[in-house]
Amino acid sequence: MPQLIVLPHVELCPEGTVIEAAPGETICNTLLANGVEIDHACEKSCACTTCHVIVREGFDSLEPSSELEDDLLDKAWGLEPQSRLSCQAKIADADLVIEIPKYTINMVKEGH
Repeated sequence: MPQLIVLPHVELCPEGTVIEAAPGETICNTLLANGVEIDHACEKSCACTTCHVIVREGFDSLEPSSELEDDLLDKAWGLEPQSRLSCQAKIADADLVIEIPKYTINMVKEGH
């Protein structure tokens, strides 16, 4: 079973964590099921960017992003070439190392 390795995030996962992940499940659902409360303002419907993650290792194991996801990612704070919306990225058979950005677009707009 692949592992989802979450790098430390000051608020959501201060120590980082390693999660056994089920192939075919989204990164977002896997995080939420394991106590990492990643923001998902649109309820995982691919309508916002609050669940944005950066896949530091294993990016090529993911299915390509859709045009809609790419359009939304253009609005994400801290966008990088390996960025994905965690509600859309389904885990395959490879381990993934992910970073949750420090801010979401909601936090930036709210002045946090």
